[in-house]
Amino acid sequence: MNALELNTVVLSDNKKEMIILDQTLLPNTIKYLTLSKAKDIWEAIYMLRVRGAPAIGVAAAYGIYIVSSQLETENMDEFCENFKRQKSYLASSRPTAVNLFWALNRMEKVLNENREELTVNQMKERLRQEADAIRQEDIAISRNIGKFGFKLLKHGDGILTHCNAGTLATAKYGTALAPVYIALEKGWNDLHVFCDETRPLLQGARLTAFEMQTAGVDTTLICDDMASITMKRGKVNIVFVGCDRVASNGDFANKIGTSGVAILAKYYNIPFYVCAPSSTIDMSLKSGDEIVIEERPAEEVTEMWYKKRMAPKGIKVCNPAFDVTNHELITGIITEKGIAHAPFSEAFKRLGIT
Repeated sequence: MNALELNTVVLSDNKKEMIILDQTLLPNTIKYLTLSKAKDIWEAIYMLRVRGAPAIGVAAAYGIYIVSSQLETENMDEFCENFKRQKSYLASSRPTAVNLFWALNRMEKVLNENREELTVNQMKERLRQEADAIRQEDIAISRNIGKFGFKLLKHGDGILTHCNAGTLATAKYGTALAPVYIALEKGWNDLHVFCDETRPLLQGARLTAFEMQTAGVDTTLICDDMASITMKRGKVNIVFVGCDRVASNGDFANKIGTSGVAILAKYYNIPFYVCAPSSTIDMSLKSGDEIVIEERPAEEVTEMWYKKRMAPKGIKVCNPAFDVTNHELITGIITEKGIAHAPFSEAFKRLGIT
C-alpha cells in the first residue's frame, strides 16, 4: 500500500456524505467512516478521527456543505440562517486550528456573495464546488511546501518531526513530511525520519511511524524525552514540524511538546523549520500570546492507552493539546509561496500573505 493512497477526507459519490479515515484506530485498523449528520461531523473533528489543521479545514468545508444542503427549502433567507447556525456549531469543535475557521469563513463568503443571484439549489451546488476547490488547493499547497522543504535536504539526512503533519493531516502529501515524499519521488532512499511518539495521544507513534513505514522510509520511533539524546548523538540534521496557527510575528501553535523540541534544536544548533500553509498564518494576531489553547480531557493522560489506569484516581491533570513556540527559536517558516525568515511579519507580506 502507498501511504499517499490513504484518503483522509473525500466527498461520497452521491455528494451527500463525507468519507473520512478514522485515525483513532490507526495503525492497527484502517477504517473509513461515512458521515452526514452535523453531530457526527462535529464529533469526528473533536475526537480527532479527522485531524491535522489542513484536513480539518477540508472536513469543515465538506461538513458545512453537507449539513446546510440537507435543509429542504426554496427560501434563501431561511437557507442562510440555517447555514450560520450550522457554521457556529461546527466551529465549536476545535478552538486552536485556524484552518477550521478559515474554511468555514471561506464557505460563508461564497454564500454571501451569491445569495442574491442564485437559487437555493444553485447555492448548494456552488458550495459543493467551493469545498472541492479547498481540497484540491490543499493538495497543491502541500506539494509546494514539499518542494521548498526538499531543497533544504541533503542525502543521508536525519529528520526529526513531532506529532503527525504528513498525508494523514492533509488532503495529500502533508506539510512537515511533504519534503520526504518529494524526495521519494526523486528516488532518494537514504533519508532517516525520527518520530517523536507525541504524548498523550501518540500521533507520532500511531500515525507518523505508520505513515513513514508504509511509504518505505527508514524510520525510528523515539519517546518525546529521547529527542535530546538523539540530537546530541548527531542523528538529527534538520527538524520539520507542522502547525495549527501562526501569529504575525512568527510565534506558532503546534502539538504539545513542539516548543521543547525547538528549544533543544536551538541548543544543538540544528535547523528548525515550521511547515505552514498560508491559511494557517493569522495576521490578525500580534503574537502567540493571543492563540487560544485547547484543553483536552484528563483521561487522555491517565488511562486512554492503558489496560489499567496508570495514575492515581483523583490526581490533578493538566492536558493542553498545544503549546506556542517563540519565533526566536525558528530557522524559517516554509509556506507554499516560499520560505519566510525573521522578521516574519515583513517576510509574510513579501510573500503576499496579509
